[in-house]
Order: sequence, then structure tokens, then C-alpha cells
Amino acid sequence: MMRITFVHPSIGRKPGTNYMRSWQMEPLPIALLAGVTPGDVETAFYDDRMEAIDYDRPTDLVAIPVETYTARRAYQIASEFRRRGVAVVMGGFHATLAPDEVACHAEAVVTGEAELTWPQVIDDARHGRLQKFYRSDAQPDMGLIRYDRRLFTGKRYLPVRLVETSRGCRFPCEFCAIQTFFERTARHRPIGDILADLDPSDRSARFHFFVDDNFAADMDFAGQLADAIAPLNLRWVTQMSINAAHDEAFLARLKKAGCVGVLIGFESLDAGVLRSMRKTFNTMKGGFSVALANLRRHGIRVYGTFVFGYGAYRPEMFLEAAEFAIEHRFYIAAFNHLTPFPGTPLYKRLETEGRLLHEAWWLDPAYRYNDLPFRPDGAAPDDIRRGCLDARRHFYSWPSIARRLVDPVNRADSMMLRAFLPINAMHRSELDKRDRFPLGDPAWQGQFLQAA
Repeated sequence: MMRITFVHPSIGRKPGTNYMRSWQMEPLPIALLAGVTPGDVETAFYDDRMEAIDYDRPTDLVAIPVETYTARRAYQIASEFRRRGVAVVMGGFHATLAPDEVACHAEAVVTGEAELTWPQVIDDARHGRLQKFYRSDAQPDMGLIRYDRRLFTGKRYLPVRLVETSRGCRFPCEFCAIQTFFERTARHRPIGDILADLDPSDRSARFHFFVDDNFAADMDFAGQLADAIAPLNLRWVTQMSINAAHDEAFLARLKKAGCVGVLIGFESLDAGVLRSMRKTFNTMKGGFSVALANLRRHGIRVYGTFVFGYGAYRPEMFLEAAEFAIEHRFYIAAFNHLTPFPGTPLYKRLETEGRLLHEAWWLDPAYRYNDLPFRPDGAAPDDIRRGCLDARRHFYSWPSIARRLVDPVNRADSMMLRAFLPINAMHRSELDKRDRFPLGDPAWQGQFLQAA
């Protein structure tokens, strides 16, 4: 019988801290791969964020999904297995954005979506004929998506069921890797398949998170899906573009279906910056204030995100964004620096302009989480890092938490109210722990084993 080991890599390690966590969400890419793995294959799974990896457990093939922030750690893990003579296959976003780099650390690389190519990878591995690259010539039918969550049994993930209803986004945001990976397309799964993944009786899935890149990429479909979900009496959150918040009939359908919150990328309060991001749709129909008023009217909480590093530097822009989020009583918020991911229009522009500080920041041992990997306009890179930290500290200060806690919308749902203090306290406690967090494990003594 063939044996495959799946590994979900962490971002890295910080010396002197316990990296093992029990509040992580289940890694959906692993469930997707397991769902298209033939039934006669014996599988094992290690989540590097939560447990030690047994490199000596017998296995024939190791599969590692790679994101840009986890690439360095993924290559360390791969090297340990390959020293033991085990073949490694890598896929995921980073493998598609930087396939030649990933190919240096694996026997095989899967680029693009894996549903069609993964069975071929397994068959080739069985017969000792792994190819270097696998890529489907077409986007797979979304009806092929199947999850197998049995590998998660016994692992202490948060009681949140992650579900994918669609893939992609048609908006051309310059910094976004989603539009590059999916080539600005948007597709969705059959509604019947989605409903089959929603089990209201499952105690391990008391809450659902639709992890779509943009739940509202196809608003007609999203509305139909919401209508189909409504009788299930679920509570759920999702991610969507702000243009959907200007359609009150759509918001009413979301609310009726059990939507209690949405993640929205506000990115900047400066219309000029939004233009440079190619995100002018954020300013449509009266802009943020109108959209937020609509969301409040329908009792939908907001997780707002902001990005800094575009355009001219202003020291006050960080606290302006934090005050905006407090004023509008965001449930939670994120204040992050701009990140140039390989393969995106932003990365190519900064590279052409000679503003990148690292050839590959995600591999440079000197790079740390929260560092800005390029030269911003009118400021030092560390000015952006410290400004983001200041915004987070202000938003997650106890007076801000108290002010947002008593907000009628944030208090309106009993489950969301009970979760408010733990979630905000957790973000507060993580403010400095993740600052300048190393990518990969600095204590790792090996050398990257280069592929032939």
C-alpha cells in the first residue's frame, strides 16, 4: 500500500517561545488534497503549527502546500524528508507564483489548482516516474471539490468549519496574489455540494467561515446560496468586497441566512492611494460611510483591514485608520504593511523601480515578520512597521475594546458577544509576540537540500 504524509508548514519559530498552539483553524488545503486522494492510499498528517513532525515515520511521498510566508519553513521540512530518501511534492500559491524556486526543493511541483493533477501525481509516484512539474491546462470543474477532514481527528482546532463556496475575484487590485493565481476569474461550487458540507448538528462546527476570496464576486450566485443556507439556522462569516454593501437587498439576504460578520479590505482612507492600488470601487456610491451604515442597519459586524506603504508617507495615517475603525465600531481590525508577493503586478513594479530590499524577502534570513521588504515613498521601512504597530496598539487598547464592546451591533448576537472579549484580548496579547517573528526555524541546523 502506498503511504503519503501531508504537512502544513508554520510561518516559523521564535527562540524562547512555545510555538505549539491549540487555537488554529483547520488547514483547508489539506482536506482538499485528502478528498481527491485514492482510497487505497494510507495517509498521515502533521500540522507544524501545533505538533512535532515525525520525520522517521515510514512514508513514500510527502505533500506540502506552500504559501510565501511559509516557504522558508516548508523548504526546511522538505530537506529533512529528502535526506531520508523520501520524495517531496509541493503545491499551493507560492508554488504557482515562484515555480522554479520551489522546484529547487522538491521532486515535483504542482502549479495551479490541484484537483485534476493530484491523482496523476499519485499514480506517477506509485510507478517511480514523478515529473518535475504538473499543471492542468484548464481550471477544474468546481463540482470536483471534495473535502476529507478525517485527518483532523484528534487535533485541537477551533470549532470553526471552513468551507469554500467559490474561487477567484475579478477585481484588478495591484498587490493581490489572488488575481494572479486565478487570472482574474471567479467560479463557484454547486449549491448542493456546499450544503452537503454544512452540518448544523456537528459540535465541532458550531460556526462556519466561508473562506472565499470574495464571497460577492458573483452576487447573483451569492444571493441564491444565502437563500439556500437560511433554513439551516447557521452563524457564519465571510470575506467580500465593499461594493456588495451598497446592495441592501443583498445584505438582507445575508442577514436572514445567518451572516454575522464580513471581512472587508478598506486598505486606505486616501482616495488617491486606492486609485494607485486599482481599487477605486471602494469609493463608489458614497464610499465607506454609506457602506458601513448599510451593514450596521442589517446587523452585520465588520472585520476591517488596512494596508500601509502605498503612496506618500504621512505619520498620522496610521492612527487615522485606527480611529476610523474605532469610530465605526469594527468588531476587529488589521493594520498591515504592504507586501509584494512574487508574480504580482506590485512585485514586478517595485522590482523594475529598484525598490525591493531583498532578492527574495521570504527566504532572506535577515527578514522578519512585520518588516517592510521595500523602500516606501518618503519614509524609512521601519517607519511603516512602527506605524502599523501603533495603529494595532491603539485599536486594541482597553478603552477601544470597551467602547466597541458596548456597541449595539456587536452585542446583538449572544455567540458573537461572548466571543468579543476573548478574540480582542487574543489580538491584544499577540501585538508584540508576532513582531519581527523569524520566517522558518532559526535553530534548524541543516542546509537546504537542492533538487536535481
